[in-house]
Amino acid sequence: MSLSLGFAPARRRVAGVDEAGRGPLAGPVVAAAVILHPRRRIAGLADSKALSAPERERLAPIIRARALAWAVAWADRDEIDALNILGATFLAMRRALLRLPVRPTHVQVDGNQLPPLADLTLGCTAEALIEGDARVGAISAASILAKTHRDAMMEALDPCYPGFALAAHKGYGTPAHLRALRTREPSPQHRRSFSPVRVALGALPDPQGGLSLTGTDTES
Repeated sequence: MSLSLGFAPARRRVAGVDEAGRGPLAGPVVAAAVILHPRRRIAGLADSKALSAPERERLAPIIRARALAWAVAWADRDEIDALNILGATFLAMRRALLRLPVRPTHVQVDGNQLPPLADLTLGCTAEALIEGDARVGAISAASILAKTHRDAMMEALDPCYPGFALAAHKGYGTPAHLRALRTREPSPQHRRSFSPVRVALGALPDPQGGLSLTGTDTES
């Protein structure tokens, strides 16, 4: 899928864009945009989900140091509940692109949909690439920055909401997290629009006697 957003100069500056945190029951969704430097190669770039946490932590500062430009942005829990998770993801991506200190001439977004970009007047082209985080270096770099930044945010939030172990599962719907939701009131970081949280709040019936995962509660 591609979208023309205006004239692109001859010298291409390709921004890869990806997100982390679409599936969790708590916390923000984070997006990153990265323009790699053509003469500063970074070995080991891959989809962040295919890398171990130590590998991501090793690569993140290298990406920030060697990239031509990078930016991270997010949409918080209130925005996720107001817009839905897809709308909030697109909002975070738009914010990341606007924060880039260098204007891209082309944007490549992981997935099969593009966020609305025409009103940002970036003057560039854009395309959505399925499995782009595993195929395109700039998108891989963006996925790593988004994932490591979000993980750090969840670790910082952990002591604010004791009993949920946010640092351990980063807000994803693990069995331990679901057990905590059975015995504790959801925190202000929990996404009210996600069904396990709505069950915990009593807004939905729980016919199986426990909180069940939905199709949105997988790592992304």
